Amino acid sequence: MDPLGDNLLLETPASGAPVDGTPGSAGYGTLIQGFVETSNVNVVQEITNLITAQRAYEMNSRVIEASDQMMQTLNQIR
Repeated sequence: MDPLGDNLLLETPASGAPVDGTPGSAGYGTLIQGFVETSNVNVVQEITNLITAQRAYEMNSRVIEASDQMMQTLNQIR
């Protein structure tokens, strides 16, 4: 979407045409006055997932390094 200013946006080919609907009807959310929209991301869970992925990457990197060292040792024996 292309920003026009004053909190207005213009549709683009990538965004597609707007879909009009009534809040609260099937397939649409509801609007409540005076509330602030929040993120649907659980930050603690995502940081935990990131740490887990980083540790798995480090472990795999160490396995590859060990394998590489074993191959170098085998090549030197010949």
